Order: sequence, then structure tokens, then C-alpha cells
Amino acid sequence: MRAKLPTKDGFVERDGVRIHYEVYGQGRQTMVFLPPWSIVHSRVYKAQLPYFSERFRCIAFDARGNGRSDRPDDVAAYSLANCVADALAVMDATDAGQAIVVGLSFGGLLACVLAAYHPERVKAAILAGTAAVIGPTHKHMSQQHFMARQECPDGKPVGWNKYNRAHWLADYPDFAEHFIRNIFTEPHSTRQIEEGISWAGDTDGPVLVKTVEARTIVPPFDVTESMYRRIRCPVLAIHGDNDQIQLHARGKLVAELTGGEFVTIAEGGHNPLGRFPAKCNALINDFLDRRLGLGAPKAPVRRAPREKKVLYLSSPIGLGHGRRDIAIARELRRLHPRLHVDWLAQDPVTRLLENSGERIHPLSARLASESRHIEAEAGEHDLNAFQAIRRMDELLIANFMIFQDAVDAGGYDLVVADEAWDIDHYWHEHPELKKAALAWFTDFVGFVPMPSGGEHEAFLAADYNAEMIEHVERHPGVRDRAIFVGNPEDIVPLGFGKDLPAMRDWIPKHFDFSGYVLGQHPHEFGPREELRQSLGYRPDEKVCIVTVGGSGVGTHLIKRILQAWPLARARLPELRMVLVAGPRIDPLSLGAPAGVEVSAFVPNLDRNLAACDLALVQGGLTTCMELAAAGTPFIYFPLKNHFEQNFHVAHRLDRYAAGRRLEFATSPPEVIAEAMLAELQGTVRFKPVEANGAQRAARMLARLL
Repeated sequence: MRAKLPTKDGFVERDGVRIHYEVYGQGRQTMVFLPPWSIVHSRVYKAQLPYFSERFRCIAFDARGNGRSDRPDDVAAYSLANCVADALAVMDATDAGQAIVVGLSFGGLLACVLAAYHPERVKAAILAGTAAVIGPTHKHMSQQHFMARQECPDGKPVGWNKYNRAHWLADYPDFAEHFIRNIFTEPHSTRQIEEGISWAGDTDGPVLVKTVEARTIVPPFDVTESMYRRIRCPVLAIHGDNDQIQLHARGKLVAELTGGEFVTIAEGGHNPLGRFPAKCNALINDFLDRRLGLGAPKAPVRRAPREKKVLYLSSPIGLGHGRRDIAIARELRRLHPRLHVDWLAQDPVTRLLENSGERIHPLSARLASESRHIEAEAGEHDLNAFQAIRRMDELLIANFMIFQDAVDAGGYDLVVADEAWDIDHYWHEHPELKKAALAWFTDFVGFVPMPSGGEHEAFLAADYNAEMIEHVERHPGVRDRAIFVGNPEDIVPLGFGKDLPAMRDWIPKHFDFSGYVLGQHPHEFGPREELRQSLGYRPDEKVCIVTVGGSGVGTHLIKRILQAWPLARARLPELRMVLVAGPRIDPLSLGAPAGVEVSAFVPNLDRNLAACDLALVQGGLTTCMELAAAGTPFIYFPLKNHFEQNFHVAHRLDRYAAGRRLEFATSPPEVIAEAMLAELQGTVRFKPVEANGAQRAARMLARLL
């Protein structure tokens, strides 16, 4: 799912060629993102557009030859002069005025041409991995190499011999994969490579051949060193020192000739904007602030002692994290009565927080919906959570940058991040961005590949785990406190992947253990009979609650359970079903039969779970552990291909001897009805769940204040 959609899009036509553009945001100042080489399109700026369009009016367009722009047949149509004219035409059509221009690779050359020859259109230029015709170059990127006839003994070129006209015409996909992999030379770039290859598939070999042949057409303006000396606007050049497409020395020369600032990304490849977006976005913010006074807000300098300030992030995937985080914050306030807590959170967690009287940070309204993304990734009771998280990268970087704005402007003493994976990842990747103490919470550590994903998913999961391990071991001070919500025995007895350590060996070395944290332990609710009476449950009825969490992923499970309901009630007339659809499922869409009570949102759901006779739930940890603590019989249905529910959660529930597990695919309504009746007639022998997890966690946090 995209983090943000354009507010407007359209086409500009020049000489019969249509160029597609998109406009994001409503800011007074405009940023124009110039297209790189036509092997990719404007989605290459997906880590910048959602964030910068919160403050600026951002324009991006597809170069001729890719995306939604045309693919003319004439080689001359792809000349540098035509590409510059396209940029000016888009800027005219969108009333860009004098804009900040951003250019990756070939887009950097376009930015410099505009700044040199159309200075009234360029307020500042930001170049990343910039292309140029000056300075040193890789031999394999030369025109001679491209046109050379090659002898391939095995019939297929290898390495950079694939940068060749004949090969593009014969096997373009092979070249495209090779080229994209050499854009991202950094380790752990699987997602960027995967997506780049996909974008490269939106053009073809004959089109790209024309773009290279067009480079022999001499433009009607000088693009040698004298052009760069003409540039008077502020220039920022960002370049990786392992750029296999445009040499680092070339970018440095461009910066020197323009009098610009030059930033080297150590061990960086050709696209730092895509591979290190948090670092690059922060560099751009700092540059715009210093040179144009257009940076993001910063925290005021402290002038007197004041109350302690905490920024708290609670995972938006489900409501269970919210309940436990509220309990921890409540305990932390007992230790620090003057504590000021702001919550950076998303719907539906914000509903729970507001109901508890908590303060929502205003930047929460800018967060991209992670719950909506998870829903879009789900099938029929099927969610490959690992792949969904990988494909959530655009939302995560957008939300991280909003978080970074909040930290930079808020003057916080402590950030508490409950499974806010983006914060943990980007602060480890760029520790210099860290502006407050960090307490990191999680109830599982380590991606586990699902068997259905085969060897490829096993490789990807191990690569992600390896990156996390490297981050923590390279920068152990980023997490001032890492807290595992549980006990050492709750760690699954698995490894992180091939040649990586066992989870039970590595995790205790890097985490403290709080025990399980409940929003409120059921023993605090009072006698069960009184609790049932307060909730309107009669002594002569058996109450069954169905709940599937805060996202819309549970729709198929709810509908299957509703089919089982009449079968169970026919044999147990005193059975009463209460369905909590969740705030993101329309109750009317479920077609609940008569006699089933349906609610969209119940703020005191944990009390209802403690009072009922049976619960039917998904495989989420928090709800299952609330039921285990209450001693309430329950049936849980782990989502197919959801590694956390099938491995981490299932292991923990087995340890507490809690719940009956059913597989959705093999549980028709008749099987569910039989299981419901068996649980209602059985005896619960769950192991007790600790009651002091929130207090223990709060004491760990208090030491950081």
C-alpha cells in the first residue's frame, strides 16, 4: 500500500509525447523530483514524497520511456534537450514557480542544467548519485562498452558485459536484474532490489537502447565544467562511496564546481535516497533549514528544570499493545507523578487512548495507516506477516520521519517504542538521529519463515534477522533499555537462520524480561459473579464472546463462526453470543443472524473476556494471554502464514497450557460448533499468568528518567 496518494495528476504533451506527472501536498514552497534514467519511474522517490509533501508541494513525473509516460520511437526524442524541456513543461503546467529540485542519477544532471540555464526556476538543487559527463567514470558505463560486439563463449554475457546494446535487445530482463543489483551494493538490500527489478519491468530493452543512443546527440547547451560554475543556488550532493554506476569522485567534482555541500554515504551504492532514506531525508531537512530557512521544527533549548517528557509509541496492529502500554504508563506515573506523556499512535489505538484520558500527539494525524496496509495484504484468514512487513517499507519510512519530527521538536527525555519497528531500525542504522533515550518493547524477537515460502522466504527472513543482529551488536547503546514482554522460557526454541545464533542464546544477552504485561490483571476485576452482573450477563446463560482485534483481517473468521452459532445453540439453548467486530469492520457487513449481539468497539473488552464462559479469537498474543490470565476457556485460530501467531504465540500458549488451537482451513462450522461445546463442558487448567509485569516494566523505564 502507498503511504500517500497524489492530490492531483495529469499529462503534459510536447511534440506528441505525453509526460505523466503527480502532485502531492499543498505547501507554498514547491519541490520537484526529477526522473532518473528511464529504467525506473517516479516511484523511485517513494521514501521522500509522502514525508516532504507534508510541508511542501511536491511534484514528480515519469521520464519518457517508463511509467505512465509515452515511449516514442525516435531516438532523438530521448535527447537531453528533450528531457530538460519535459521538466520545464511539467513545472509550467503545475505552477511550480521557483522550486527546490531533487535529482537522482540522471535526474541530478537535469537539476544542474536547470540550475545553470534556468536559475529563475531553481531555488536549490539536491543531487543524489548524480550523473554527469565530467570527471572520471566506470569503464563499463561508457558508450564504447555499450556498443561493442562481444564474444560470449557460453552464449550469454556475464558481469558488466551485460551493459551492452545487443544483450538488451536479446535479454533485457537479465540486464535489468544485473543493473538494479548493482545500484544497491549494500548488504540487506533485498527489498530495494526486488522493487527496482519490478519497476524496470515497466519498460523494455528497445526503449532503453534509444535512451543511451540519444546521449550521442549534442545538446544546444554546454554540459562541461563551465556549466557547473554558472550555478549560484545552494547545492547539496549526496553520493555513496561504493557507487557502481556513477563514481564517487564524479559527484565530488560536481559539488566542488558548484560550490555545493558534499556528503559521502560510507559503503553506499548508487541510490542513497532509497537505501538510506532516513539519513538522506534528515540531510535534506538540515540543508533546507540552514540554507533556506525551510527545515522541520526543532526542539526549543531548555532554560529551566521542568517535568519529564515521554513520547510513547504503541503498535497499531491490534489493540492489545495499547492496553498493556496504558498500564505501563499508569505505573510509570506513580513513580514520576509529574510525568508528561504524549502518544504517537494511529486509529484504532487512539480510540482506546482517548477513552483512557491519554494525550494524543497532534502529529499522529499525519501517520500512514499500518492497519489498512495489513488488511490489504490479507487473504481469507491468511496473512504472511513477514512479507506484509517487508512491503510496508514505504509506510514505515513515512511514519518514522513524522516520529523524527516529533522528537526533534518535542524535547523528550525518553521514547518508549512498543514494537515500533521503524524507530528501532532507523535509529540503529543512523544513531546520530537519536535525540532521546530509547526503551524498546517487544513480545517476540526474530522473523520465522513459513514453510509455504520455501527457500527464498527462509533466505529473506534470515537476512532481515541478520541485519537486526548486526544493528544491535554494532550499536548496543541505541536501545537504552530493551525489554522482552515475557520470560526467557517464552522464547521459541528456534534459530534466527542459517549461520545465525539460536534465539534462546542471543535474546537473553540483549534483553531484560518484564514477565507478561496485561492491561489489568483479571484478579483486580473482583469476584466473577459481580463482574458478570455489572456487564449484564445472567447466571443462567453461557456467554460466548467472539473478537478478532483492531484490524479488518478477521472478517472471514467471524463469518465462519457465525455459521457455527446456530449449530451450537441448537444443542445449548442458553448460549449467548456477543460479537466484537472491531473498529475497522462494519458490523452490518457480517450478516449476523438473529440473537447475536454485535458491537464495533468495546473499550473494556478485557473485563468482558474475564466474565464470559467461552471466547473465540484469532491468534493474537495479547487477547489470548488476557484469556489465559482470566482462566476463560478459548479457541484460537492462528492466521495462515502468520509467523508470529503460528510460532511465537503458539509456543507461549503451549507453555501456559492455554487455549484450544484450530486451523481455519480444516474447521468448517460443524467442527467449530463441536469445539465450542467441548470447551464449555471442559475443565480449565491454565498455568497462572504473572500479575506484576506492568510494575516491573515501569521500574525499568523509571531508571531512564
